[in-house]
Amino acid sequence: MKIFCKILATAFFLCGIANASANEKGINIYDTPRELPSKVIYGEHGRQTRLKDFNGDFVLAVFWSRYCVPCIRELKSLNEYVRQTKNDGIRVIMISPKKEWLGGFSEQRRLLNKYGAPDLEMYVDDKNDLAAAFGIFSSPVTVLISREGKEIGRIRGSAEWDDPEVIEYLFRVKAEHG
Repeated sequence: MKIFCKILATAFFLCGIANASANEKGINIYDTPRELPSKVIYGEHGRQTRLKDFNGDFVLAVFWSRYCVPCIRELKSLNEYVRQTKNDGIRVIMISPKKEWLGGFSEQRRLLNKYGAPDLEMYVDDKNDLAAAFGIFSSPVTVLISREGKEIGRIRGSAEWDDPEVIEYLFRVKAEHG
């Protein structure tokens, strides 16, 4: 019985370490890059854009909601990430459902400013077509897009974007895949 308990305890310990490592990264990099959906999003100045229009930049497309507490909580660190990486060919775009912003982009900008994120680039998904095409039905989810315009991975859930380890990890992902 003692041996069985030791084996069981060791198994639970090892599973806990494996889960902790996976949860810390919270990232899934694909073996094969995927094509991007060709759905339209709208920028702050009303211009129609598709994700393929960002070719040449390594893009973090953050799908978020104003009603998502983890999304709001990560805005300030995401803004700091943008400040630290903006000259390194990394572009962060925020995509939220248009129906959440009855006051339009000015309402969205006020909210971002309120939570310490004045530098974030905003877009709206008019009919939630892009999120649906990606199979995204909760937030936050960050889609990683290579400079060649392919989806190379995702981050599910929030992150401490301004943590030096996160920044270094994403630079490695960009160098290897993007």
